[in-house]
Amino acid sequence: MDYIRTYSSEAKRQMDRYAIPASITLAQGIIETGAGASTLAQVHNNHFGIKCHSTWQGKRTYKRDDNPNDCFRSYPSARDSYEDHSLFLKGKRYQRLFALRYDDYRGWAKGLQLCGYATNKGYANMLIKTIEDYELYTFDHGEYPSWYKGDRSFTPTHSKPTHATKYDRPMRPSYISYGLLYVLADQNDTYERIAEDMGIPAKKLAKYNDTPEDYPLSEGDIVYLEPKNKEASLRYSTYTVRIGDSMHEISQRYGIRLERLYKLNNKDGDYVPEEGDVLRLR
Repeated sequence: MDYIRTYSSEAKRQMDRYAIPASITLAQGIIETGAGASTLAQVHNNHFGIKCHSTWQGKRTYKRDDNPNDCFRSYPSARDSYEDHSLFLKGKRYQRLFALRYDDYRGWAKGLQLCGYATNKGYANMLIKTIEDYELYTFDHGEYPSWYKGDRSFTPTHSKPTHATKYDRPMRPSYISYGLLYVLADQNDTYERIAEDMGIPAKKLAKYNDTPEDYPLSEGDIVYLEPKNKEASLRYSTYTVRIGDSMHEISQRYGIRLERLYKLNNKDGDYVPEEGDVLRLR
């Protein structure tokens, strides 16, 4: 709680500047530093466990992590660490997260793990539990946890933040499955409408989903916001065709590029799957 009182204003400032949920920033800080108790945080102001990498030009410190003598960034102040964390997440590796709603802390938590922020397989669950245990999601809306009695240096509001233009879009919830970001189509939806909401050209959406741009969407259809995978995840190796299945529907269901699904099964575009056919997914 002391950590949250100390750094909530900075997390909110970062949210206003970079559209990264304050709840996520605080939860990562709590987990990475043991709520500020780590030597890395106390001596070197590194609150997010960010390593040096080849691009880092600042001060360094070394400690055992994945390797006996890993290099970590050292900052002049905690604010510098928070700022660098935001810039780190703005990199290409985490770009997909910014298509999520600004207050979708669950999506952000899962996305950070999928993008490889931490090697711990329970990292997303740890973030979500921390956020919910301490009501950190309230900061995403400019409010405060029920237990909070610290410095209230920003004004609570009950509306969406407006400082960052990204907060005004996307206008619909996004999800992640098979490591892919997607939305579900509404009734009478079109790629044009989804494009307007999500800030992605309709032409790209059509390409990502292996359809023409004027393809008629049905309510509940999966619409991927990035290129699909070349094969299904390890969990799914084959699929037995059911009545009404099409190759496109199967490719959408498992997040596989349509051309790859045909190739995996040595089929051409004229092939029509029949009930009982067993298709390879990887």
